[in-house]
Amino acid sequence: MIPPPSRRLRVALVEDQPLFRSMLERTIADMRGLDVVAAVGTVAEARRILQPGVADVVVLDIDLPDGNGIALGVTLRRAQPDLGVLLLSAHDAMDLLLDLPPDVAHGWCYLSKNSGTSEQVLLRAVHAAAAGETVLDPALLDRVSPRVGSAVSRLTQRQYEVLRLLAQGFSNAGIAARLEIAEKSVQNHVYAVYSALGIDAEPARNPRVRAALRLLEETGPSL
Repeated sequence: MIPPPSRRLRVALVEDQPLFRSMLERTIADMRGLDVVAAVGTVAEARRILQPGVADVVVLDIDLPDGNGIALGVTLRRAQPDLGVLLLSAHDAMDLLLDLPPDVAHGWCYLSKNSGTSEQVLLRAVHAAAAGETVLDPALLDRVSPRVGSAVSRLTQRQYEVLRLLAQGFSNAGIAARLEIAEKSVQNHVYAVYSALGIDAEPARNPRVRAALRLLEETGPSL
């Protein structure tokens, strides 16, 4: 969960390319409300340093010289269930999130190193991960469309727009601002999306995470 306003978010980086790791460390350290508490390049270093309580969010590369970043994320999450995980990878493979074990599936975000991710998107993903939510790379979402016959394909155009923005980590207020509609209208659209996808709207069941993953599951490359 996001720490109280009196405390800054603690972010750890696990990235094996020294130059990219250094650039990412400087970028995040300059963001308001964030502190970089560790920056390492291997699974072994991460396991040694990232004991429960050290960080609120870990930013993980997937391919590490001594192991897999996703497996590392699962291990870290099981030791610290409220740890947010942001995958920042050279692979445009968001569907990897669909293979996560159910007990750790919430609070994972995915951004591509190749998509021109902005600092604003990065910041939104870090905060979403800390809150146990899921953010998918906006540029990668632009390249997909609903699969024929899927529940997502039966959403109205407006509902689909709302679902895509929800999956990018926007709050209802943020969606309302982007679409220039009332926040109450957004709330109604969100509940309509949940109903259409058969998702329980009870907050304790992470409906926004489930909706984002459903979008990921029921879309494919645009023709």
